Amino acid sequence: IARFVIRLLRLFFAAVEQGTVEVPWLHRDTAQPTRRLVATLLWIFAAVMAYPYLPGSGTDAFKGASVFIGLVVSLGSSGLVNQAMSSFMITYSRSLRLGDFVKVGEVEGTVTYLGVLSTKVRTVRGEQITIPNAVVVGTTTTNYSRCGDVDGGIYTPTSLTIGYDTPWRQVQALLLMAAERTPGVRASPAPAVRQVELQDFYVKYTLLVSLEHAEQRAMIM
Repeated sequence: IARFVIRLLRLFFAAVEQGTVEVPWLHRDTAQPTRRLVATLLWIFAAVMAYPYLPGSGTDAFKGASVFIGLVVSLGSSGLVNQAMSSFMITYSRSLRLGDFVKVGEVEGTVTYLGVLSTKVRTVRGEQITIPNAVVVGTTTTNYSRCGDVDGGIYTPTSLTIGYDTPWRQVQALLLMAAERTPGVRASPAPAVRQVELQDFYVKYTLLVSLEHAEQRAMIM
């Protein structure tokens, strides 16, 4: 019965993930992990129901072995449970998806794997870094692949300092020209220049641009 129910649930969650079925309480990005979670709970329930019918389940030796195994699992799985719960938080908050270009703490790269215990990120240098899910949840994460509310794109800043003897209009025109001539920079939203600081000997300018491909951010900037 459990196997039959799980097969039906697999068809339902597959339809939700593909977008052919829409339900208000389940997003297509969380369909697959929800299916795995429900299937695991069903198998646990089936095992509990079948336990009294196992040969020797009523003997003291079987009970003692069950208590010993449960004690070992409970003492050694505190870290695993923490990582698994963090995995659920990442999944159902939909903060990360496969292929997103993100910055987790000091690590910046493309998400290549979202697991129960860890998240893998491939940096622009080709390195693969494994981050425990508890660290991802406890660290500020910036997702450069999610568009903001600025005409379908998000701004990425780069700054430089120029002395007061250079007219600010000339600096602004040169920065906008550089953005226009740089491959990978969106024309909309249009690049913008801001004077963010007035120091003793120079002015700090910040050029804001929107990128076509966030994973090429380091090279473009």
